[in-house]
Amino acid sequence: MTLPRTVVFDLDGTLVDTAPDLISALNFVLGREGLPPVALKSARNMIGAGARKLIERGLELEGRAMSVADVDRLLKDFIDYYAAHIAVESRPFEGLEAALDQLAAQGCRFAVCTNKLEWLSKRLLDQLGLSGRFSAICGADTFGVSKPDPIILQQTVARAGGDMAATIMVGDAGPDVGVARRAGIPVVGVEFGYTDVPIAELKPDRLIGHMRELPEAVESLSKVASRS
Repeated sequence: MTLPRTVVFDLDGTLVDTAPDLISALNFVLGREGLPPVALKSARNMIGAGARKLIERGLELEGRAMSVADVDRLLKDFIDYYAAHIAVESRPFEGLEAALDQLAAQGCRFAVCTNKLEWLSKRLLDQLGLSGRFSAICGADTFGVSKPDPIILQQTVARAGGDMAATIMVGDAGPDVGVARRAGIPVVGVEFGYTDVPIAELKPDRLIGHMRELPEAVESLSKVASRS
């Protein structure tokens, strides 16, 4: 009997181009501290390790060191601002919905496994009309662990009703490749996301440059898994 496939997606830089709204929120809190804004183009690759790390990287650009308490204060302001402006410019990557339609027609189920907070992830996907496509949407606070800890991926798949033996990860950065490797599942890397290390250098099992390529990549990895 063939198990139904579960395709688990990272969120920022994989499903949705969230950089404009994330960097807008970063620049809001930096501006409150009298610091200049960071440029979107140079800041895209600072995304992916969570809001606190994004703020710390923004401060590092200006050579500003802050106490844990001060970063906590900035983090609260960042989340408040971001939650209120979460889908001003954020949009699904081109070809995403067509790819999901094609994979769903092939019997795949979908889940989201992100280092973003769960409630923010759900709010974003709700506002973009995408939430209903996913059997589970899990963030860094859902199980108390973040990628690349394999527990977050394993628990996400369990919540989605899937089986790890028939699961494929899709992501844009090191934590996504790392969580897949630690969980023992194949991973598709997307070249259009946010990473300070080029995704090709992380050697995912398949590499795609556009969402239209995803169904074929999933199919090819599924065939490899079925033969092994």
